[in-house]
Amino acid sequence: MLNKFSETIFYMPNQDENDRPTLGLVCGDQYSLIIDCGNSTQHAKEFILEIEKLNVPPVKYAVITHAHWDHFLGMNEFDATIIVNSQTNELLKTWQSYTFDDSSLQTYARTKLMSAKCIEIIQEEIPNRDSFKLNSPQIIFEKTLTLDLGNKICVLEKINSTHSDDATIIYIPDEKVLFLGDCVYGTTTNSLFQYKQPLLLPMIEDIQKYNAEAFLLGHESICDLEEMTTFWRELKAASEAVESSSIEDAIESFKLENNRTPNDDELFFIKAFVNNQIIRSQ
Repeated sequence: MLNKFSETIFYMPNQDENDRPTLGLVCGDQYSLIIDCGNSTQHAKEFILEIEKLNVPPVKYAVITHAHWDHFLGMNEFDATIIVNSQTNELLKTWQSYTFDDSSLQTYARTKLMSAKCIEIIQEEIPNRDSFKLNSPQIIFEKTLTLDLGNKICVLEKINSTHSDDATIIYIPDEKVLFLGDCVYGTTTNSLFQYKQPLLLPMIEDIQKYNAEAFLLGHESICDLEEMTTFWRELKAASEAVESSSIEDAIESFKLENNRTPNDDELFFIKAFVNNQIIRSQ
């Protein structure tokens, strides 16, 4: 089911139980734009069926926010021009070389090229896997790209991100809406969940330059400006407390700076920034 944000913006909410991120639909007078293509053939088909229930202009474009499997494995289902930044395009080339039969998937599992959850989704939700090959994007941009859907401008930008090196965000100026994909999240490296500390402030700066009041995230669906402001404040406070790989020192520093103990979210972020210190020192 699609949620309606406005007369021209809709989204299919994330479903964390089966690793489905938020999918977006932006409609102009002439064309529509899809934001992210789903984690499988089945996910994409369900999204398309929901779009067909709406009286909206034809889908002309689909943009992939970054090259993590849950955001692009459904791309073949869309009769649309696929758009990615150049770094995402390079990462997708690896996936375009993959085959998806059982023997290949077993190899990818053994060599950790794919996660167990990814393989499970592929096996359950992508039929005809023996002949499945991922398509190539048609439009590749470097830093920014502006699309006009017909009295509906969409601004795409590749930004710094604590989650991936190839993040694209999508801003709709007349609605003050920003689709963020997964860019504001951390990432897991060597079994450690981390937030990349040096990228935090550049990322926040890249995002806050847009006059946005609503934010659609890959795995939270939608946040308002107050919620995002709180999120930034807690991330910054946690980052400022971490100067070494000592969790105890970081917590003590946080207490001294803020005159209180960190809340649960801040403690989670502190641990992630400490993990980043550990990874960077290895």
